[in-house]
Amino acid sequence: MKKINICLLIITLVCSFITIMGELDKGIVIILKDSSIVLTATLPYILNKLFKVNLSDGIIFIWLIFIFLAHYMGVTAEFYNKWEGFDKVVHTFSGILTAYAAMLIVSKSDNIWFNILFIISFSAFCAFAWETFEFVCNILFGGDAQRVAETGVTDTMMDMIVAFIGAFIFSLGYYLKKKS
Repeated sequence: MKKINICLLIITLVCSFITIMGELDKGIVIILKDSSIVLTATLPYILNKLFKVNLSDGIIFIWLIFIFLAHYMGVTAEFYNKWEGFDKVVHTFSGILTAYAAMLIVSKSDNIWFNILFIISFSAFCAFAWETFEFVCNILFGGDAQRVAETGVTDTMMDMIVAFIGAFIFSLGYYLKKKS
């Protein structure tokens, strides 16, 4: 798993550097936006090194997949603008990923119903926290990441609903695995 994570990190960083080199003439804001992936992709390793946080290879794997999809493909490669359904795919996947992270947190508990409730609640909280972060950024820096001008609250609500669906699907699989 460590080797897979290192490969994912390298792929993400190489893709980002290639993109950055192609956009050097687009201004500092674009360069900073594209460069921020370096920090977000390496964050688990920074946390492990600086704060002695022992993140599992599974959590790092989840993080790197999500960063590649959401940050590199979505923001840097602009899939959010190029493919209308990409945002919903990423939010559904984020529901599955946060559900997996929650399962790792409660892995020592044998109470299946508590675990499922925790998994779904944790995932729903993460979706809420992300949408709140986007909302605050929109207020502080302008922009419309939540597409409020275009959709009202529909985009935000759909993002949270598909994340919930992802967590529910994961929980259903978790339940079936535990029962078999």
